[in-house]
Amino acid sequence: MLEEIYIENLAVIEKATVQFTNDLNVFTGETGAGKSILINGINALLGQRVTKDIVRTGAKKAVISGCFSHLSDECMKKLDELGIEAEDGKLFLSREINFDGGSSARINSRSINISAMREIGSLLVNIHGQHDNQILMAPERHIEILDGYAEAEPLIAKYRASFHKLQELSRKISRKKKEQAGRAARLEQLSEIIAELTELDAKPEEDEAIDQELAISKNAVFLSEAAFAAARLLGGDEDFDGAEGLMQQALKQIENGTELMSEFSALYERLSSAQIEVNDISSELSALVERLGADPQRFEWLNSRSRELDKAKLKYGPTLEDVLKRLESAQQEFDELNGGEESLSELLESQKKLLRETSLKAAELSEFRKKAAERFVEQVTGELEFLNMPKVRLVVDIKQGKLTLSGMDNVEFLISANVGEQPRPIAKIASGGELSRIMLALKSVIADKDSIGTLIFDEIDTGVSGRAAQKIGMKLKSISRFRQVLCVTHLSQMAVMADTHLLIEKKVIGDRTSTQIRRLDFEERKREIARIIGGDQITELTLKNAEELLNEAKTY
Repeated sequence: MLEEIYIENLAVIEKATVQFTNDLNVFTGETGAGKSILINGINALLGQRVTKDIVRTGAKKAVISGCFSHLSDECMKKLDELGIEAEDGKLFLSREINFDGGSSARINSRSINISAMREIGSLLVNIHGQHDNQILMAPERHIEILDGYAEAEPLIAKYRASFHKLQELSRKISRKKKEQAGRAARLEQLSEIIAELTELDAKPEEDEAIDQELAISKNAVFLSEAAFAAARLLGGDEDFDGAEGLMQQALKQIENGTELMSEFSALYERLSSAQIEVNDISSELSALVERLGADPQRFEWLNSRSRELDKAKLKYGPTLEDVLKRLESAQQEFDELNGGEESLSELLESQKKLLRETSLKAAELSEFRKKAAERFVEQVTGELEFLNMPKVRLVVDIKQGKLTLSGMDNVEFLISANVGEQPRPIAKIASGGELSRIMLALKSVIADKDSIGTLIFDEIDTGVSGRAAQKIGMKLKSISRFRQVLCVTHLSQMAVMADTHLLIEKKVIGDRTSTQIRRLDFEERKREIARIIGGDQITELTLKNAEELLNEAKTY
């Protein structure tokens, strides 16, 4: 519950400290006294958006602080997640808004971002104002109300887990199909590359070997003649002894002196070795002459092969190594794409399975809502009857459609305001006063479904009067037995129900207007109720009437 709030330099409120009780706290005051400013201050404390215009003229900043006690388990869990400890079971929130628009927030003196404050605030206070009636005017929001009443969150969480998986899988399939759109063309292109390079059947460094052999083939005649001439000079022929024959004659001449002089023996050995080397060279030159014999077909093939390799290098190179790598990468990509059809098929099969699973969960959630709707209608109808709307019949219209984040259901509240009339959408037939009472009835049946300790009703009496207003006051009194209730009203029938009556009044002090908030005792309440009944002209009759209303309210 909200124990106390302190406000400083917030619009017309210069300084105000307000203490609350844990039951029904009612605010009254003349129009323009600053009741909406108080609600804005509480909103700011709960992390809601504010503007710099809210800072009192001439002040550097506005300050709002509040103390909450009797914290719910859910709130304690969130504080634990944020690493914040409650001090003696209490929570101190503060918010500063600078005149230049900047703001800061603290929880238990610890700086915290506004979004975290908003999370905590949503677990502390539920504010219902005139704009909340618009929820009833928006059919797409009705499912939220029903789910809140039904406490459907566990089922919704299970369903949404499957729904999110289904969405992700659908996106994956969509991406896969887009990839597949150009798959056939790409496979054909890769097939052509693979066929072309496989047929080429290039070997590593083959181009270098071809170039070398071509260089030799192009000079075969010259090289053959040179080898032949050298072989003749070394080996001789019929008309010419050659180097081998001359060396043989030299050996015979030296051989006779080897036994007489050691020098001759050494020279003989050397010349014998030289003769053997010359014989080998002569033989190899003769072999080269045979090998270098002109082969036109081989020469033509070498030229053709060189052109093929050069063409491939120009297209896929620049080197033959690049060509071989291109063949390898094309084959790898081809194999991956070739497996794409199977992969897509598997994804589609998984989608069918997950769709069935998600649809079953949606059906389970739908059945749960239908059963909850029956209880909901019964309870809300009872509340409406109490709130002076005995002939109003509520219908929860649940239609099934496609799967969405909320399941397969479209929920809309219909009402029949008079006996014999067909139920129609609330937005089309409910007046402002009826909307206020319908929303209060909904709040009444939902109030015990959450752990929020404080409910604030800002001018829920709009469009109602007389007996209907009294019934609203009695309902708020009833709710305050198990929730702290803060209520802003213009009606005496509601004000008299207060356990704590707070007056918001505007006063001029010096040359400045300031709003003050104070708690009223019984006599002061009489005058305020009399003012609400009869206006500024308070008479003995209105005072007596006010006293009777206050005494009568004690019996409720």
